[in-house]
Amino acid sequence: MSELPDRLWKEYGEVFEDFDDLTLARWLAQTLAQLKGRALRFSHPLVGAYRLAAEQAHRRQVWLKRMVEAPAGFSESPCCRAPALPLFSRDVMETGLLCQHCSETLVAPDDLPDDLQAAVRSWAAEYAPVHAVAHWEEHQRKSEAAYDKAWEEAAQHAEDLLAVAGFELMPRFLEHYPAIIWEDHDECLEVRPDDIHS
Repeated sequence: MSELPDRLWKEYGEVFEDFDDLTLARWLAQTLAQLKGRALRFSHPLVGAYRLAAEQAHRRQVWLKRMVEAPAGFSESPCCRAPALPLFSRDVMETGLLCQHCSETLVAPDDLPDDLQAAVRSWAAEYAPVHAVAHWEEHQRKSEAAYDKAWEEAAQHAEDLLAVAGFELMPRFLEHYPAIIWEDHDECLEVRPDDIHS
């Protein structure tokens, strides 16, 4: 996943270090309520702020203290007992849906909703070889010009497939989860969030 440099990410997160546990829990619950019913990009500023707060809350085990209730509809994550807020990534068939609170697997690949299994497997099977172009070994590259062309085509195809995930698959996930976050970039192919259009 594309990340800010660690130093900058830590600096951004300092604001939440000053929150006491109750304030942090309330902020998370209120923000989670604003995310409800939405399929949001990983790059969305509110998602970034939520991730920073969630990291702090996870370190302090704020959700385990049960100071506030999660918004209606959010079940408890089996991994860390925080409200379930899944992340759909390009590695979904290896990692499943990831937890935004502890970064562990929230929903294993085989436990994805039955009505989405085929669509997700098909999407992942199409995406994997596209992403793999960025990691071709020297012997796979016939020439620098041929590789540059293949890389450009792969980046364009990745943009299209990420748009399919975000704008076609994610709304279907909202039938099963109150909110979901989707990965809207591929740093290996230099696909940025602003390259992904509906």
